[in-house]
Amino acid sequence: MNIQTPPVRHEQMRIAGARIDVDERVEVFNPYTGKAIGSVPAARPEHVRQAFAKAKAFKPKLSRYERQQILFKSADILSRRKEEFARLITAESGLCWKDSLYEAGRAYDVYSFAGQLAIKDDGETFSCDISPQGKARKIFTTRTPLLGAISAITPFNHPLNMVSHKITPAIATNNRVVLKPTELTPLTALALADVLYEAGLPPEMLSVVTGNPHSMGDAMITDPDADLVTFTGSVRVGKHIAENAGYKRMVLELGGNDPLIVMEDADLEKAAELAVVGATKNSGQRCTAVKRILCVEAVADDFAALVLKRARGLKCGDPMDPTVDVGAVIHEGAAKEFERRVSAAVQDGAELLHGNDREGALYPPTVVDRVAYTSELVMQETFGPVIPIIRVPNDIDSVIRISNSTAFGLSSGVCTNRLDYITRFVNELDVGTVNVWEVPGYRIEMSPFGGIKDSGLGYKEGVQEAIKSFTNVKTYSLPWPA
Repeated sequence: MNIQTPPVRHEQMRIAGARIDVDERVEVFNPYTGKAIGSVPAARPEHVRQAFAKAKAFKPKLSRYERQQILFKSADILSRRKEEFARLITAESGLCWKDSLYEAGRAYDVYSFAGQLAIKDDGETFSCDISPQGKARKIFTTRTPLLGAISAITPFNHPLNMVSHKITPAIATNNRVVLKPTELTPLTALALADVLYEAGLPPEMLSVVTGNPHSMGDAMITDPDADLVTFTGSVRVGKHIAENAGYKRMVLELGGNDPLIVMEDADLEKAAELAVVGATKNSGQRCTAVKRILCVEAVADDFAALVLKRARGLKCGDPMDPTVDVGAVIHEGAAKEFERRVSAAVQDGAELLHGNDREGALYPPTVVDRVAYTSELVMQETFGPVIPIIRVPNDIDSVIRISNSTAFGLSSGVCTNRLDYITRFVNELDVGTVNVWEVPGYRIEMSPFGGIKDSGLGYKEGVQEAIKSFTNVKTYSLPWPA
């Protein structure tokens, strides 16, 4: 039995809580059906300016307790409306019902953890009488909100959770946010803003502007009242922000090309399960999805057979069907690109074991063996449910060299029990995270998350790390007798 699709929603922007409409609108489509499920205003630069001006003019005075209560109340509302949000996520993103329910559950954690951190003392203390040059004083630090506002720009693949990771650290630190969700999945973000207002957030602390990046995107990164730009999305857009944002702080999370490494001592059943789940959850549309499987030749035949068996067991179809494991990707153009890359890899000598039979935006789990590590399929970020197996020589030096050969450096998963291998992977893989016996994307909402190289500038997200990025450290000192 399919889950009921939510009614068509024609939404307005939220600027300091006020609902703002404009004549020009952007339609939002269900990727699976191709039908419009709603529309949002196409904001212009003057709307972005208005949102930042209102944010800058408002000086939040919420106590730590009040911030905590807003975050906890938001978590409670999200928990009670979990299925409502899951329906909306599935309708506008094409993600299957199972994945949307999981995302709604993760969002609860984001607000709960941020609420716990909101009351944490964030200062440090240093005694000054620790050297001949010192004095009988103490130095203290405290974290203060940014003077201006935070510009938050979010992608389509996690319409609720990614937005929450931008907003919750801001609330916890008494900051103001102007949010621009992607035009592909803006409805969830607008629904979330209403939850936050309902939970008691002063509306001046959050504005949501919607529309096309070509008409108002640069206004989000160049506004004089934006102190920080936090962006999750493509490398191309991230580098555009870095080149054009000017003198302001930037936190850029730009995607990944994450390997799952399978060594000769691995439990192949377990490794195959991690490979298939890691590559296909969220329709493979996660920056930390398994996008390359580096399997040593010694066990590659057996491993490929196990991967194929599991991939064949997944059901791909109507995202609203609760029995479906893999729904649609974000649009037909993306599915066509995955199809093209797989076909090109096969033409270059790879072996197609399963899938690559696209229907519109529905792209099934696709297993490709004997992929060259230099293939476009695995050198670029293929943002869909492709499971590419790269057979690598039976030595760890080659595995590390091939793993580090792409421009990305976000995360990795490692399947081995050998401590000497694990030590080398932790020390030598050029990534932000190494997960042993887990998918590259494993984390909790509190843990530091981010990458290097084309995956980011080394700044971490996750609630605790974002709080650091979203604040300024103020230092003061007092006389302090020894």
